[in-house]
Amino acid sequence: MKYSPLFEEFDVFMQPYRSLLPAVQSGIVPPVDMYQTQTSLVIETPLAGVDPERVEVSVDRGVLTIKGSMERKTEVDEKNYYRKEVRSGSVFRQIPLPIDVQEGKAKAGLDNGMLKIELPKRASEEKQTIKIQVKNKK
Repeated sequence: MKYSPLFEEFDVFMQPYRSLLPAVQSGIVPPVDMYQTQTSLVIETPLAGVDPERVEVSVDRGVLTIKGSMERKTEVDEKNYYRKEVRSGSVFRQIPLPIDVQEGKAKAGLDNGMLKIELPKRASEEKQTIKIQVKNKK
């Protein structure tokens, strides 16, 4: 399946509802790249600065959910002053999947700040033609 602006339209449609979710109110909605290989649907998104232990990836009924939180504390002691910076926040993104996948066999990994999720495709069942029975015509 090639790129479709339908996904962007879905994001625009969902925008008013995001405020209903506490994790999103002050969070980051990371951009995603989605493509398919011969065997899998692949989603990639940057999560630089997010601890992998604080990232949750789930797939339910054809919707991928990525949730995470980050907290970074930096202390710098320079000449005549002391500075302490705390950065924290949350990451949240839900994405409708364009094809059927084997939800229970998803794999995810974080490498150099890039989250990569691989969802094996579900084997498509052979299409069946159903003959329509016509009852008494009037």
